[in-house]
Amino acid sequence: MFFSLRAGVLLGLIPACAWPQQTLTVQDAVARALSTHGMLAAGVNRIAAAEGLRRQAALMPNPKLVLQLENVRPYGNPAFQFQRDTDQFAYLQYLFETAGKRGLRTAAASAQVDRAALERETLAAQIRARVKSAYWAAAGAAQIRKWLDDDVARFDEVVQYHRNRVREGASAESDLLRVQLEASRLRLSASNARLAADRARIDLMREMGQSEFPDLAFGDSIETIRPEIPDPAESALERRAEVKLARQIQTAALAQARLQQALAKPNVDVLFGYKHTNGLDTMLAGVQVDLPVANRNQGNLAAALSEAKAAESTLAAVEAVVRAEVEGARRAVTIRKSQLDSILTAMRTEANESQRIAGAAYRIGGVELLRLLDAERARIETQMLYYQTLSEYQQAVSALEAALGLP
Repeated sequence: MFFSLRAGVLLGLIPACAWPQQTLTVQDAVARALSTHGMLAAGVNRIAAAEGLRRQAALMPNPKLVLQLENVRPYGNPAFQFQRDTDQFAYLQYLFETAGKRGLRTAAASAQVDRAALERETLAAQIRARVKSAYWAAAGAAQIRKWLDDDVARFDEVVQYHRNRVREGASAESDLLRVQLEASRLRLSASNARLAADRARIDLMREMGQSEFPDLAFGDSIETIRPEIPDPAESALERRAEVKLARQIQTAALAQARLQQALAKPNVDVLFGYKHTNGLDTMLAGVQVDLPVANRNQGNLAAALSEAKAAESTLAAVEAVVRAEVEGARRAVTIRKSQLDSILTAMRTEANESQRIAGAAYRIGGVELLRLLDAERARIETQMLYYQTLSEYQQAVSALEAALGLP
């Protein structure tokens, strides 16, 4: 309730001429959203961050330079001589990674880069679907608003007709009051439709990631019946970004598990250099190896294997959801089209004819005013239901496209 009041106040404060009217098609809306949406820009930065980590993972370890001095004593007998009594070391130490750790680390990081890219692709697909749905909702609301505004103007002529009849003494003033009450009700409906259309337009611009809300003319008509989409659900499993992402998460989890298995193998530190002792210059060499007695990376490996199993289960769940979404969206399209073809088209014809007959009969005194107003209400409600169903049909088609992974 609070949001509705606040939205109404804000909409009332927006000047009608704040922005010039723009003509927008559904493809224009999608293209603008994909090129300017802030969430997608953030996705690009996440890909860049993952790419930086991949480059880091591929780097080889640096060698260590060790300078060491031993046996220094500033006191005692015999007297201390630096060159004779100290041991001096200068050597290089280098870590050799075993079990292909660097390659596996790079592979795991590369899998994260691919995951970040697919996360952005998934987000783009979700934005595309939301923008299409919001576009058709806004287009339907705009159509209802326009139709009601036109009907208000038409009904004003009916009110004027009754004023003239009352003035001429051919009609009771109570009839004029009833007609004026119906006109007020229709104007209220038109005002609510304008508010709903403005909200739907703002929702569309929000889904597009825009910060301005200009008046729009919708270039695509909600009355266009689109061709059927025969693609099977199996094709969606190859196209849907969500499925690709779930598969990539599984790939990344397996890569991480292989890396953790390799990390259980000890690395080898090799050192080689110079040693000065007892006045003699000698060579120094050595090898250092960790002894995997207590820590064999068991915890990290167990966690990585569990993540791989979880990713496998998630993939199966995502594939099941995709199949259900395709089936549900296809069913929605079939039902909405059937409603338009077999029910609403006939209802519109009958409502228009009923209103025409009631109007003609009323003018010759064949029916009462209430019968005429009932026929008028039925015509208005049927027409609004028709436009609403057209909007829902277009949204259902867009939902089926999204479910199938189509652009």
